[in-house]
Amino acid sequence: MKNLLQLLFVSFFILSCKKDSKTTMSDSFQPPLAPQNQKKLSSNDDVRIDEFYWLNDRENKDVIDYLNKENDYYNGVTAHTNDFQTDLFEEMKSRIKEDDSSVPYKYNGYWYITRYEKGKDYPIYTRKKESLDADEELLFDCNEMAKGHSYFRLSGLNVSPDNNLVSYGVDTVGRRQYTLHVKDLKTNTVFPDKVSNTTGGSTWANDNNTLFYTLKNETTLRSEAIYKHKLGTDSKDDVLVFEEKDDTFSVGVYKTKSKKFLVISSYSTLTTEFQILKADTPDGKFKIFQPRTRGLEYSIYHYGSSFYVLSNADGAQNFKLSKTSENKTERQFWKDVIPHRDDVLLEGIDIFKEFLVVSERHNGLNQIKIERWNGKDSYYLPFNSETYTAYTSTNIDFDTSTLRYSYQSMTTPSSVIDFNMATKEKTVKKEQEVLGGKFNKEHYTSERIWATATDGTKIPISLVKHKNTPKSAKTPLLLYAYGSYGYSLDPYFSTTRLSLLDRGFVYAIAHVRGGQYMGRQWYEDGKLLKKKNTFTDFIDCSKHLIAEGYTSADHHYAMGGSAGGLLMGAVVNMAPELYNGVVAAVPFVDVVTTMLDDSIPLTTGEYDEWGNPNDKTYYDYMKSYSPYDNVSNQKYPNMLVTAGLHDSQVQYWEPAKWVARLRLQSKNTSQLLLKTNMEAGHSGASGRFESIKETASEYAFLLDLESISE
Repeated sequence: MKNLLQLLFVSFFILSCKKDSKTTMSDSFQPPLAPQNQKKLSSNDDVRIDEFYWLNDRENKDVIDYLNKENDYYNGVTAHTNDFQTDLFEEMKSRIKEDDSSVPYKYNGYWYITRYEKGKDYPIYTRKKESLDADEELLFDCNEMAKGHSYFRLSGLNVSPDNNLVSYGVDTVGRRQYTLHVKDLKTNTVFPDKVSNTTGGSTWANDNNTLFYTLKNETTLRSEAIYKHKLGTDSKDDVLVFEEKDDTFSVGVYKTKSKKFLVISSYSTLTTEFQILKADTPDGKFKIFQPRTRGLEYSIYHYGSSFYVLSNADGAQNFKLSKTSENKTERQFWKDVIPHRDDVLLEGIDIFKEFLVVSERHNGLNQIKIERWNGKDSYYLPFNSETYTAYTSTNIDFDTSTLRYSYQSMTTPSSVIDFNMATKEKTVKKEQEVLGGKFNKEHYTSERIWATATDGTKIPISLVKHKNTPKSAKTPLLLYAYGSYGYSLDPYFSTTRLSLLDRGFVYAIAHVRGGQYMGRQWYEDGKLLKKKNTFTDFIDCSKHLIAEGYTSADHHYAMGGSAGGLLMGAVVNMAPELYNGVVAAVPFVDVVTTMLDDSIPLTTGEYDEWGNPNDKTYYDYMKSYSPYDNVSNQKYPNMLVTAGLHDSQVQYWEPAKWVARLRLQSKNTSQLLLKTNMEAGHSGASGRFESIKETASEYAFLLDLESISE
């Protein structure tokens, strides 16, 4: 590859004199046109016509044939970038330390380590007894387990209290339906006990013989029931412990850090409920901690003879921390420890024998506060950047003064840090290595700027670029966002992103409403009947970046996945002229039809996020922004849309139908591609290198639109 300065000069020269980027390679190929078979969909005295409803059947050979034809079309149109995709993949792969390992953590007398070996796609799980100098004990080699499977994922490793057994889940389809197994670590044999259709996670009681797990609904895939399994018995004889009857709730089970209580959690978007049982008495009856109350969200942490409760009780929108006796757990007994603050979002706590660690968010930035239980010391960890992410990491040990946390910024690789809370000394245990010999964090700059939304709200944007990349109307810029479920997309470091930055791209994250970046109200203002704020925020961020000269519409790109794919679908309907290209990954674009079908995974549990379309108010609002329902005969940006045949979160037919309908628009002469992974689900390929190939293909699509081919 040419040296950096030469490459940037060539790139900018090309940008300044390249042809109209809307002229596409697809001109010499004919896209497949899906047959139309009109179906009337009636609801709330309204009728919608869906000409591609028939695509909703993955068992239909015609559906598979159509998806394969779309893949063939994608492969044909992008064939000229194949070598470039390979180069990008090898470049991205070369930055990865292939023979890598995690920072060991100690649990119950053993050091646990996850490592990778050169040339292998999957992790290897090991442990060492007491000392890191001890012999390595192999728990799982996922490379061996994955043989014969096009998709493989191991999840939910849980070691029994006596260290002799481990439970784990395996998914070989990508639909997040895990088969639960138990392995004897003394003999290295797997028990015949197994349970299908679980979440993959499970929890041991303190008797080393009783295992609690979560079963999914076969149709909706909702986590709906907790079962109890006795080791060595047939799973058909497993005991139903709790079934969640409300189909807007899901359930899970875990053990407190103190190891004293088993906990069943029931949760929906707006409401939670917990049940507790002493882990020494697995055949006892779970007791409700605090009965569910619509709108009351709380989580519980055990310490000593008390529970600490993080909740939004009493109007604490940004949450507060309370304390109550383990024998008197109802809300009336909760006493405030950290009161509610209007400007600080309380996100979580970590409990240690002598310290309480509080994770907060102020003005969009992560904060970690450390307090002694005796009240003699209280302080925040210092972070200086405005484009960083910091969070507490694996802190399983209770009786320790060491806090493990992670830190990264848009220019600084991720670090794992051990911090002595007593002496305030920190030790960087590991900083992510970026190989290849070309990375220098000093070559990149980042900043946080603010756009003004339509309603006057200031929307933060985090940006990163190479220091030699000019602020120019000819500079390509990729804007990314998510904006749903209160998920805060914090600024993070990416080795694959360097392949864009080193070729003259600016990369930006729009912290739009619908996330929780600026506090809980930020989320409330971007869901239900305020969901359109998410879309207009993104559009206003784009307009700001263009107005401030960071880029122009001819060189502006957008990307989002899943609910962020819904965002992409909405903005290309509302403001297509602002973008030269868009990548919509596994996009949730057929909002109304999906939310009306309670047999589809996740639907009923989503009512508090999007609204229940059986209510006409929500139906009309959803219909007004649903990308599939609002396709119009206009010129759209160049678009790459991806899907996964086995996707359980966003069914493959949503992006497939959307692309099929977009193809009917006579004015839509831009490049439109659908790429379906026929062997994976929502998260794409399972191997670490296969997933990089997917990133390389997306980046090649964007770079090709800028006539950058090396």
